[in-house]
Amino acid sequence: MTDCGSVPIIYWLEDGKAVEARWRSHNGTPPPTRVVVADGKMTADEAYGLACQGSSLLWRGDFQEARQMLSALGNRADRPQRRPRTSAATSIAGPAEAFHLYRQARSQRARTLNALLIPLNDDYTIPLRRAPDIRQACAEAYGPAETASVTSLRALLGVIGAHEWRTKGIEIPEAGGRIHPHFGVFAPIRREYVDLVSATLLPAACASSCVVFDIGTGTGVLAAVLARRGIERVVATDLDPRALACASENVRRLGLSEHINVVQADLFPQGRATLVVCNPPWIPARPSSSMETGIYDPESRMLRGFLRALPEHLEPGGEGWLILSDLAEHFGLRTRAQLLEEFEAAGLRVLGRNDVPPRHPRAADKTDPLHIARAAEITSLWRLAAR
Repeated sequence: MTDCGSVPIIYWLEDGKAVEARWRSHNGTPPPTRVVVADGKMTADEAYGLACQGSSLLWRGDFQEARQMLSALGNRADRPQRRPRTSAATSIAGPAEAFHLYRQARSQRARTLNALLIPLNDDYTIPLRRAPDIRQACAEAYGPAETASVTSLRALLGVIGAHEWRTKGIEIPEAGGRIHPHFGVFAPIRREYVDLVSATLLPAACASSCVVFDIGTGTGVLAAVLARRGIERVVATDLDPRALACASENVRRLGLSEHINVVQADLFPQGRATLVVCNPPWIPARPSSSMETGIYDPESRMLRGFLRALPEHLEPGGEGWLILSDLAEHFGLRTRAQLLEEFEAAGLRVLGRNDVPPRHPRAADKTDPLHIARAAEITSLWRLAAR
């Protein structure tokens, strides 16, 4: 493996010849260095053994057989691992340790499954039997087709799934219709934060015309909810070009362009607002890929940046609405006292808090290793004001 300029290249031997292609990875994973050509003649056990040893499998058989192989690899990766005996005292992990062990296991599983590779032609067609037409999905995720490439089947299925979400959209009545998430933009599939922003009383200063900031807007869903609540002007910010394009498209679809201005900014735009809303990533841990930045916030950087700059961006009598899950507290990654200390250090006081319990399916999944924490999760809207 080498990098040809800024474009990563994958190399392998096939039929005695050296072959190369562009390597596609949305999360920045480098190209694999050991590639074995595989098809339906290879058993799942053989494939799993090669994947565990660090080899990647470039599929040359039937596309549907490739999907079956991926499922078989997943089944083998999910088998319970035999662990050495330990004493009762050392076998019980604390919440933080359990969380990190869980993430390590998921990361290892992802590496194994990502070992199954699929070739793409220079127009994003797949040169395999019974392959679907994914040209539009790839164009949305990767941009215009340019040259032949290789990507992992697991990542490709994610691209296809993202295209289906974008096409279908997610019905959010409070936003006035469907929100269409783009590839790489966190989809509003959880109701809790939408419900909180929909139900919390607006500051008294919003009774007349006012400006509201939606920090880290993503799909633009909260900006749309606020506009539907009667806010005449919402400035929705984000730093990610994908999110900016996604939010702008959703604003146009919902007919809210006169009320919502989507701008690129690192957190805050210029000026002050009567209400500032922020739904930052909830878990203070390092994301393993760019796709996880909507969930993980290393060292709570976005949270702290929002809190510390909030007072200087609030109009007199204005409020900051921080939507935050307490999942990090249940994982042992942050305490409630530490969160309150962050408010204090930023010169903020708490006006009130609205809470909702979890409603997503994972909270009821008792097979989830983190079920206890997920079931106890509370999502809160903290109403903050400058001291």
